[in-house]
Amino acid sequence: MRNALVVADDLTGAMDTGHGFAERGRGVRVRRSVDTDGADRGPDADVLVVDTDGRDADPETAATAVARAVETEPADLVYKKVDSTLRGNVVAEVDAALAATGADLAVVAPAFPATGRTTEDGRHLVDGTPLADAGYGVGESDLGEYFAASESPVVRLDIATVEAGPAAVAERLTDGAAGRRPTLVVCDARTDEHLGAIAAGAASLETAPLYVGSGGLAAQVAVPGEAGAPSGVSVDPRRSGVLGVVGSVNERTLDQLAAVDDEAVVALDPAAAVGDPAAAGRAAAESLSALLDWRGRAVLTAATGREDVAAAERAAERLNGAVAAADRVAGALAAAARATVDASPPAGLVLTGGDVAGAVLDALAAEEIRLSGESVAAGVPEGRVATGPAAGTRVVTKAGGFGTERAILNCLDAVGR
Repeated sequence: MRNALVVADDLTGAMDTGHGFAERGRGVRVRRSVDTDGADRGPDADVLVVDTDGRDADPETAATAVARAVETEPADLVYKKVDSTLRGNVVAEVDAALAATGADLAVVAPAFPATGRTTEDGRHLVDGTPLADAGYGVGESDLGEYFAASESPVVRLDIATVEAGPAAVAERLTDGAAGRRPTLVVCDARTDEHLGAIAAGAASLETAPLYVGSGGLAAQVAVPGEAGAPSGVSVDPRRSGVLGVVGSVNERTLDQLAAVDDEAVVALDPAAAVGDPAAAGRAAAESLSALLDWRGRAVLTAATGREDVAAAERAAERLNGAVAAADRVAGALAAAARATVDASPPAGLVLTGGDVAGAVLDALAAEEIRLSGESVAAGVPEGRVATGPAAGTRVVTKAGGFGTERAILNCLDAVGR
């Protein structure tokens, strides 16, 4: 049995949550699927992170994948990673994790203060703005209301109790679980110290709870048992340069992309990417390979502005709505990345946007990533690809909504060192 299992619903979330354990000396593997056959299932990593890829699935499919992960990979501690802006099938997945673990209590703290996500008076905020007004497509800011659809009762742990320390937290958690079980306890948290008090209080309970949170809480949760470091990944010294693949069209990502030298950027033709992803990918790969050979740096993007997003959607409509623009564009980005790696293998990859990061790694048959414990910034972890033709390649992942205007540039600089 492993010391800890983390179940995430997308790749960037899996990476940044796993990093919270890796930076404290834990051996952490990130696996692309619970059904991965090619990845080593040896015991040399005490924390396993599984990406169920359920963010955009229907609730039943997402919940089934979570239950399968928990049942297939037993662990002393289970952490259900959720998006820090509560996108996806959060309620269905938490209910599934509770049922699969048999825990009496779920400690729910989605705050990630280092990236501007906090919870105050029961309301979840992004940079001080209520979540429902922050532009992430989530219609509810109040955690009690958000989780009202859960099969379990919901109680709140307020900021005053959190600030009173771990003992007060533990007492409130115990009281919260005294009624009908299992129970969800949604927690206020404004700082990392608040998350630390929540984690310490939960760890002192007689029976282990299910932890539910983003990368913020993960960095505070103590893993039981001795730490074990995974074996290293061999590195090909012939690889050089850094390839960036930017799939997110979040406004923050577009601002970050604008900071990159235009001469290093290759932009997909939106209509071509939707119409024939494979051909668009091959065409882009020629330019990317030339840039890698010439400059040692190349960045592929799905869009440089909102007009590109609109063009892709119009192209999908012309196909009678039979395809999703985002899926076709992700396929083109992934095809381009694979062809580029085959032709001009880079030493590093920078992947922005969870769906596209996953698509790129799938195209590279990269079923597993081993985390280094290092990061470029909060929420931007680093690891190495462990399987497939890109094995040994450094990889950094970043969610679309994270980071300053220099975030992508900083990633390229860090990985290209």
